[in-house]
Amino acid sequence: MDSLTQIVLGASVGELVLGKKIGNKAILWGAIAGTIPDLDVLLRYFTDEISATEMHRGFSHSIIFAVLIAPILGWLAKRIHFKINEVSFKDWTKLFFWTTVTHPLLDAHTTWGTQFFWPLNYRLAYQNIFVVDPLYTLPFLFFLILTFCYKKENSLRSKFNKIGLSISTTYLVITILFKWVSFNEFEKGLKSQNISYLEMDTKPSPLNSILWSSLIETKNGYRTAYYSLFDNKEITYSKEFPKNHHLLEPYMDQKVIKQLIDISAGWYRIEEDNGKLLFWDLRFGQMGIDVNNSTFLWYYELNTDENGNVSAIKRQPEIKNFRLVFKELFNRIKGN
Repeated sequence: MDSLTQIVLGASVGELVLGKKIGNKAILWGAIAGTIPDLDVLLRYFTDEISATEMHRGFSHSIIFAVLIAPILGWLAKRIHFKINEVSFKDWTKLFFWTTVTHPLLDAHTTWGTQFFWPLNYRLAYQNIFVVDPLYTLPFLFFLILTFCYKKENSLRSKFNKIGLSISTTYLVITILFKWVSFNEFEKGLKSQNISYLEMDTKPSPLNSILWSSLIETKNGYRTAYYSLFDNKEITYSKEFPKNHHLLEPYMDQKVIKQLIDISAGWYRIEEDNGKLLFWDLRFGQMGIDVNNSTFLWYYELNTDENGNVSAIKRQPEIKNFRLVFKELFNRIKGN
């Protein structure tokens, strides 16, 4: 999820754990701890972009990281607040464990997911909420602000914080239900159009949980479709986008190709453009609602040197009118 959402979640969990003892200090430390797992973005300064992308939401988003970092931060906080005798090192450690571990648990609901069980090469990705969803964050933030305004002795403080946590969690559960509904509708559309498929991926479109997208893998390619919970017409799938995986065969043993396939979780297609190969990562959908003509979100330009070694540069297609794209998106949310 976005940084603001993780700050709000961490602050709320911090309040839940230690708010009655230390008041707004629990919110402050929870907010800080809630952002720490995302510091893995700094990896790009120590390694190449592809490796940094592959490692994103890896170790720092695992339960092992939470277990290791919690006592370190607990010791630091205890040293800083040595005058607060009623809060022990164990209490501080408990705060930092829960505020750190809830970060990847929430991220696991997004498209990218997390390697919560690192070092196992398995990524949790439920794909039931977009990385930025105002309906999740804003009510949560509102009740956190109310919580912040009351003293720790006031019972309303704990009440408002629990309301915020309950609303956000309930919404998260509701999005899982929405995903199940959309999945069934996409399956109906496939059956009605006699489209056979190997695998289907469903996820919400940007900034909402009403409009869902589907990406299906066929024998030779991929198809996409949208479904709004307000739709009253049959779902129509796009043309087939060819995989062209065979174009990568001469380079399949190279590290960068293996990394890109891992990053895309196997949802990729290859395109040949002016003698260069383009590796399209399909998991994050299309930039637009025209399923036949909208470009996918990003690709990697593959370059080969004189020795046959492949390097990759991340590219994003130019979108000339973002306002129009979002206008079409929100019109589509209303249903067809």
